[in-house]
Amino acid sequence: MRLHTESSWTPPPRDREQPPAEVRRILRLFHPYRGRLAVVGLLVGAASLVSVASPFMLREILDTAIPQGRTGLLSLLALGMILTAVMTSVFGVLQTLISTTVGQRVMHDLRTAVYAQLQRMPLAFFTRTRTGEVQSRIANDIGGMQATVTSTATSLVSNLTAVVATVVAMLALDWRLTAVSLLLLPLFVWISRRVGRERKKITTQRQKQMAAMAATVTESLSVSGILLGRTMGRADSLTKSFAEESERLVDLEVRSSMAGRWRMSTIGIVMAAMPALIYWAAGFALQSGGPQISIGTLVAFVSLQQGLFRPAVSLLSTGVQMQTSLALFQRIFEYLDLPVDITEPEKPVRLEKISGEVRFEHVDFAYDDTQTRPTLDGIDMTVPAGGSLAVVGPTGSGKSTLSYLVPRLYDVTRGRVAIDGVDVQDLDFDTLARAVGVVSQETYLFHASVAENLRFAKPDATEAEIEAAARAAQIHDHIASLPDGYDTLVGERGYRFSGGEKQRLAIARTILRDPPVLILDEATSALDTRTEYAVQQAIDALSAGRTTITIAHRLSTVRDADQIVVLDAGRIAERGSHDELIERDGRYAALVRRDAQLTPVAP
Repeated sequence: MRLHTESSWTPPPRDREQPPAEVRRILRLFHPYRGRLAVVGLLVGAASLVSVASPFMLREILDTAIPQGRTGLLSLLALGMILTAVMTSVFGVLQTLISTTVGQRVMHDLRTAVYAQLQRMPLAFFTRTRTGEVQSRIANDIGGMQATVTSTATSLVSNLTAVVATVVAMLALDWRLTAVSLLLLPLFVWISRRVGRERKKITTQRQKQMAAMAATVTESLSVSGILLGRTMGRADSLTKSFAEESERLVDLEVRSSMAGRWRMSTIGIVMAAMPALIYWAAGFALQSGGPQISIGTLVAFVSLQQGLFRPAVSLLSTGVQMQTSLALFQRIFEYLDLPVDITEPEKPVRLEKISGEVRFEHVDFAYDDTQTRPTLDGIDMTVPAGGSLAVVGPTGSGKSTLSYLVPRLYDVTRGRVAIDGVDVQDLDFDTLARAVGVVSQETYLFHASVAENLRFAKPDATEAEIEAAARAAQIHDHIASLPDGYDTLVGERGYRFSGGEKQRLAIARTILRDPPVLILDEATSALDTRTEYAVQQAIDALSAGRTTITIAHRLSTVRDADQIVVLDAGRIAERGSHDELIERDGRYAALVRRDAQLTPVAP
């Protein structure tokens, strides 16, 4: 067995930005920290100027102080060389501190921006995208950029400044030797750019593979994945599948590490051999009767040339690293550029007091333009404030979709959904969140304590409020019987609790939030009859005094609703009270008879 290795979500087609445009976008990330970066630039410049002073002092020692026996000058120059080393080290430490701080702040901004963007994405995005893919973008891709944003940019400036300062100093010493030293530089630059493009391609493939592995781990090592794998006897095949994924990643990691390694090593060998070439050129000039070069100048020049070796090679490597990092930035920018379908209006309406009337006016909805018929078609109905509506119908009739439109998990294709006469698309997000509470069939609990899960609905809730909500949901006695009470960890997705207990915790959480409009999306359909009866009592307590829209699979829970609507293929087929619809003996009556045959009567 092999799990999917790629997300079913693919980035929307867009014009691929040209590298200069992407570089400008990356540079904009550093704009808020330009003051600190200016300080780094000053430190880099100061360190480069100080470092190139040592060879000149060395030349004076060899050509003047030692031959002429000037001990005072010798002591002064030696002290200057020591002071130069100390100042260079101090500048380097300060530069590293500031640049690392700036880089980490940029990474923080990127992580936060991506997370905030994903929080704004419509529900449809998450139904098409594997959780592991999302996690990989935030963890692996942004984490992979750490070297670039914390040190590579500074290294680029530092090494470039050092190279320029060193070349200027070399020219001041002897322009002929400088020309010999820089003869092969254009070739080195061309090689490094080729290597950078090669590594960029491999890095894109590697990050996709890391995302696939993250998705595999998330799915197969969750509680649900472990249960499924063991009960199906697929643990060994899952392990084999993971090993294959890991093997592909190993190959990509090796290819990424070795791409252009021999070519870059050749550059290093040539530059390391440069001193021998310099000595040869100086000796050849001496033998041929050319201009004389003093021993001090020659040693100082070789010292500078050796000093040029490290920043020059590092500069070439930095160029390769930056080209590689562009692949990571592109993957992050793909998420940041995702279109947000559900946005807050420019002038949002804020309701301080919400009575809870819900109105559907000529509502059509389709998930995408490729559907042959809309999921919902011409829905018109009103739920008065404090009233109750039950929506029933066969699977695929659009019941859950209808409930998603009230809290704006999706936006209508045509028509409008209104709360207290205001289109939900005109309400500010805070008002909408306060207005609508949802209890769904799948209860999600965080891996945290019971109290923390309940406080997610109201962070400032007191212990008394939490206990009152739990009592109303008929779960307090069970929580109190646990050794740690409300401090009990619920486990991943609440697996330490039964289905009915989790559902009652979800109800308690919603009671704590106290929304005037309540959506119950098949909240008891996955429960056995006895547990359903207990949960239904908690739901009755939650529904009291609220506008309630119940999406029901078992019709025994909706008999007392003020209004029952039967959906069929996205249209309203019937509506009325339970008694009226039974007397009509239509679709609803047929559903009730089917339900009676499948489900025992609750005690």
